[in-house]
Amino acid sequence: MRLFGRKPDAAEVRGPSVESPEVPVSAENMLSLFGIEKANLPNVTISSALTVPAVLCAVAFLSRTLATIPLHAYRRTAEGADRLTGATALAIHEFPNDLMDSFKMRQYFWQQVFTGGRGLAWIERKGDEIEAIWPMDPRKVTVRRNGFRVTYTFDGKPYDAKDVIDVPFMLKEDQIGHEGPITKARKAIQLALAMGDYGANFFAGGGVPPLALTGPMPAGSDAMKRALNDIKRSIAAAKESGGSAFPIPPGYELKPVGFDPAKGQMTEARLFQIQEVARIWQLPPVFLQDLSSGTFANVEQQDLSLIKHLLSQWAKAFEGELNLKLFGRNSSSVVGNRYVEHNLSGLMRGDFKTRLEGLARAIQTGQITPNEARELENRPRHENPDANELLVQGATIVLGRAPAATPVTAVPDPNADTDPPTGDDPPAGETDDPEA
Repeated sequence: MRLFGRKPDAAEVRGPSVESPEVPVSAENMLSLFGIEKANLPNVTISSALTVPAVLCAVAFLSRTLATIPLHAYRRTAEGADRLTGATALAIHEFPNDLMDSFKMRQYFWQQVFTGGRGLAWIERKGDEIEAIWPMDPRKVTVRRNGFRVTYTFDGKPYDAKDVIDVPFMLKEDQIGHEGPITKARKAIQLALAMGDYGANFFAGGGVPPLALTGPMPAGSDAMKRALNDIKRSIAAAKESGGSAFPIPPGYELKPVGFDPAKGQMTEARLFQIQEVARIWQLPPVFLQDLSSGTFANVEQQDLSLIKHLLSQWAKAFEGELNLKLFGRNSSSVVGNRYVEHNLSGLMRGDFKTRLEGLARAIQTGQITPNEARELENRPRHENPDANELLVQGATIVLGRAPAATPVTAVPDPNADTDPPTGDDPPAGETDDPEA
């Protein structure tokens, strides 16, 4: 139908209006009305979480430190602990398999514990001896439980639980599944990722904070988007040309929204994220390079806390799993009292002064012999047989017992006449002096 000889225009299409009862009034819809889509926090995976410096530092520090602690196999004897030799000792302390040394294998093992939440390794046996220990990728392992029997399936091959070393970060209620630190703390890590992205985008944009365009607004969301795109192109053109000004339409004005990083205390917020990560892995903050509250005294205490309340716990978990899976519950009767133990004193290798003072005190109190101390320092044994004897301070006696009397040897007088008597010498008790 023509009206006054003109063809009617196509039906007008309008953008959503907040006045319409069909459009809910919410922050999300208000943002879409102005051409701004809903922002989502970054997705957290192990790889993306490791891009957060504090997370990377926590995982790397814990895995490397636990891999550094010396690990030995021993046998209990009537004379005390005797360190094992042979294939089992080699697999535990030196070379777990043909492809890895002990440090590399254990570092990979602990990386899986502190990221995905589970470390797994298969034990290759030859009779009672341990031939090799092979780490397994937890992502390719399926754990199934049938009654009290647990089976691990890796690359399509089933392995019995007695041949698999399994250290979870935290077990679920079914005792099969596990919880990982990155998964459970994903909200805190998401915030750290978003904060890093914001900072990168902020400074990549020349340090320009988010801007608001004020003035007569065009009708419809499409027109609003075009106006915003025009402003973005103007800012980008000014940055590329090196200019400090760009044109905007008359009647409009740009105003910053929010605060710049200094006013928004972004530095403090990022520092708080380091403390959050320290809580996740229960690390003292100083080991995440956070010395904002560090003093000479509390940093030393954090060093002690690290060993007492964190490393010793994970070392105990690893020792228990190794002793059970390598030697079995009846190790005392089957394989001769064999066991595995970490030497936490190995963490003192970097503190030369304290280490030597500790060795000296152990020698003086009769706990180790001088040759045993030299062996701990990788020094050759001294040929003097006394170096194999236990030493103790001579003033130490049993409580209530008087010290034994030491025979006194007469010391000759250096001024006395030591010549033998002759016939000219006066008799004893007499003298040549007439006035005597």
